[in-house]
Amino acid sequence: MAHISRRHLLAAAAASSFALPSSIRHAMAAADIRVRWASLQPGFTVLPVQYILANDLGSKNGLSFPDPAPYTAVSTYYNDFVAGNYDVCIGSWDTFAARYQAGVPIKYLCTITDANMIALLAPKGGVDNVSQLKGKTIAALQSTGTYRMVKALINEAFAFDIEKEATIQNVDNPAASVTLLMADRADAALSWEPNITTGLMKKPDLRVILKAGDVYKRLSGGLELPYFGVAIRKELADANPGIAAKVSKVFEDCLSGINANTTKAVDLFGSKTGIAPDTLKEAMSSKRLAFNYRPMSDDLSRSSILLASEFLARNGLLTRPVDQNFFAA
Repeated sequence: MAHISRRHLLAAAAASSFALPSSIRHAMAAADIRVRWASLQPGFTVLPVQYILANDLGSKNGLSFPDPAPYTAVSTYYNDFVAGNYDVCIGSWDTFAARYQAGVPIKYLCTITDANMIALLAPKGGVDNVSQLKGKTIAALQSTGTYRMVKALINEAFAFDIEKEATIQNVDNPAASVTLLMADRADAALSWEPNITTGLMKKPDLRVILKAGDVYKRLSGGLELPYFGVAIRKELADANPGIAAKVSKVFEDCLSGINANTTKAVDLFGSKTGIAPDTLKEAMSSKRLAFNYRPMSDDLSRSSILLASEFLARNGLLTRPVDQNFFAA
């Protein structure tokens, strides 16, 4: 068999592409829009990132997604998106809303998870509900928007101010609140997945006494409280009409694929999240961590963001509700 070098293969490929009609060559080049993105590690969002890469969902939608820029610090991850150092970001929708209201040129594409992944844990022999937390100690990461959102939810739903009625034990990261609870150094812990499932698996006598999404549903008349979503830089969207819909479709295809076979997706890519695969599977099977595609092209999905922004503004967590210009067309 004759030896064919890599150089000859590349030359042949290039020659064949130039043999195509110019209109087809131009169409192929135009479709190959490079999208800069990033990955926050460790964390559950690494799962959809790796799924998109492994299944080449970018090129299937006329885009080029290179390997994402890796980040380990949340603040740097968001700050670089704000600075325009990359084009597409997966993060909490309220963070995007706050940056948008501060003048950052970004557009919100779609929601991918809801707030039921945020929960309060307590021992089975301890408190049963929020009202019993009076005079108790709650471990929580106070510096986060998630903490402030849950504080507002509990205040509106139960007329219970956790900072006045209970003692908040501040921690450095969301996993540490669960660790304190497991060590019997707190009466309850506020955190989110996969930390909730980690605690439940390591100490089976713990239980969930509140899920943020359930509380919000009662306040909103049944609507979900969005949590993580995808935003795009306005410059990229303006320079490439239709690209926002293409990026959104990438995430629709991704979440559909993950949900079609969760076990397989976790087995293939879960180790790259920094989360034990069994923990990730349990978090997803419990439905606390659930990937649900909610595009802003859908009226109900857009309304859920508008209503949630009214709740946040009412509680001083946004300067005002978001307007329609926040959404990608």
